[in-house]
Amino acid sequence: MPESNLLLEPVLSWYAENARDLPWRTEDASPWSILVSEIMLQQTPVVRVLPIWTEWMERWPTPAALAKEPPGEAVRHWGRLGYPRRALNLHACARVITDEHGGEVPADHATLLTLPGIGEYTAAAVASFAFRGRYAVLDTNVRRVLARAVSGEEYPPKATTPAERKLAASLLPGEEDAPVWAVAVMELGALVCTARAPRCADCPVVGLCAWRLAGKPPYEGPARKGQTYAGTDRQCRGRLLAVLRQAHGSVPKDALDVVWDDAPQRERALDGLIADGLAEVLDDGTYRLPA
Repeated sequence: MPESNLLLEPVLSWYAENARDLPWRTEDASPWSILVSEIMLQQTPVVRVLPIWTEWMERWPTPAALAKEPPGEAVRHWGRLGYPRRALNLHACARVITDEHGGEVPADHATLLTLPGIGEYTAAAVASFAFRGRYAVLDTNVRRVLARAVSGEEYPPKATTPAERKLAASLLPGEEDAPVWAVAVMELGALVCTARAPRCADCPVVGLCAWRLAGKPPYEGPARKGQTYAGTDRQCRGRLLAVLRQAHGSVPKDALDVVWDDAPQRERALDGLIADGLAEVLDDGTYRLPA
């Protein structure tokens, strides 16, 4: 019997009882709201995304509403979600969707892949969750669940491999269950089969988990180091962007200089923001969000 038939029923039953009540999962959630949520949720926990997503959807309920704004407004209202280039990608998506797709998020998976900043995972997620397509949705949580439950490994490889894609495709149920299966496995990884402290006693497939049945062999790949933040260029960029977000207009250079003492690092971070399109310098030497 294929693994999908063994895992499908317990995972779907668990999800029906334990799924979080999230606004982008409601029956009336628009494809645009789902696309926004998927971009925001990349490397960012739900608890941080919820208030920003809610504000965005109130302010920009359609792609056209966001497309009318300058890109700097997307960066401003991105808040402290991190990786702010995602805000620029969403703004660019809004403009392409408005200009080339009649203001409607395309349902076709291949077309989704052509949108700015949309990669393999996001295209599959939107096609699945917004349009009920049958796609393998492989985020970090899904990859970890499949690595443990099916492959018997504590962690998946650092980057998605062809073998993982083949495995995920082989586990896909029929069209009716595929979208629910995708989000259910994702939820299982987020809530139970977590990276550092899996709650195996609460897992609906604990009796089938190859990793547990093998005695939970430890990970043998390269050391998995947590990301540092304090003192990094990322933190410096965040401080500089915070000044620009709070300003109504451009700010002088000294307003940026005071937020970070290390001058070479500060200049490097500022140059990076400009190169990434997250900030711009005006002819008078002042700085602002992109207009």
